[in-house]
Amino acid sequence: MRIGDLAATSGLTTKTIRFYEQAGLLSEPPRTPGGYRDYPERTAQRLAFIRDAQGARLILVEIRAVLALRDDGSSPCAHVTALIDRHLADIDRRLAELRKTRTALRALAERAAATDPAECTDVDICRILIGTNSERSTEQRPQPCVTCQR
Repeated sequence: MRIGDLAATSGLTTKTIRFYEQAGLLSEPPRTPGGYRDYPERTAQRLAFIRDAQGARLILVEIRAVLALRDDGSSPCAHVTALIDRHLADIDRRLAELRKTRTALRALAERAAATDPAECTDVDICRILIGTNSERSTEQRPQPCVTCQR
């Protein structure tokens, strides 16, 4: 199957197919006497798998590892399960970070609503944001310059 036909069958562009070949996701196909790529029929299934794996948010290096296991005759199920578990743990961690950020931003929104801009000084820069870094104590905050009173 020529690359144009494979592209039409798979819904991918010829450029994407060539990229997958360069990235090691597809083997280099044999060539016709005229020098054209002649992809085996099973390449369309492999491309469908790559799209499905990307839909599951696997990155190309992970997909390449799964394909390598299958190409070596091994079942990639245990590897895929580990990848999924790792991705789920990462999502859980990011969700926890996002919840903390949302809580902090809601507190800042309340502070912003209660802040009178007329009370802010050059030293404060912005009172809404002062003290938001919970790891810094008040002693670690920059102090006004004694010489210029700023």
